Amino acid sequence: RRVLFRSMLKSIQFDQGPSGRWYFVDADGVQHDHVMAVRSFPVAAPEEGIAVVDVDGKELLWIPHLRQLSDTVRANVLKALVQREFMPQILKLHGVSSFVTPSTWDIETDRGPTTLLLKGEEDIRRLSGTVLLVTDGHGVQFLIRDLAQMDRYSRKLLDRFL
Repeated sequence: RRVLFRSMLKSIQFDQGPSGRWYFVDADGVQHDHVMAVRSFPVAAPEEGIAVVDVDGKELLWIPHLRQLSDTVRANVLKALVQREFMPQILKLHGVSSFVTPSTWDIETDRGPTTLLLKGEEDIRRLSGTVLLVTDGHGVQFLIRDLAQMDRYSRKLLDRFL
């Protein structure tokens, strides 16, 4: 049964049409237009538990792990996920306006430098021992994937808020 499922995943298509919308062709050759790829666990397990859903949110395909897809389909699914998701990772803190909230943070992210407004300490959520989720005053969520890997100055600044 597992071999059948893996071969089914290898025979699907997932691509972007001329309009820029994604489509999915299942193992039976049926094309489903206007689909989205959605991560079940975007922070804890970003490469596991991917669903392909239609415009109504109905699940068309469950992908246990991205490695089970062909290289082309995997690349397209990752591209679709990146287009849909926006959760920049904080790489470095350059400075903060004050150690009381609200506070403006000058940060470096994986998408470039920016500032964020931290309204209160409750907007920093610890997801695990090293993973933090910071929500700014505009509702944008920033991820700190590994607090221990940040430079000493950034950790020192963060410690004042944790």
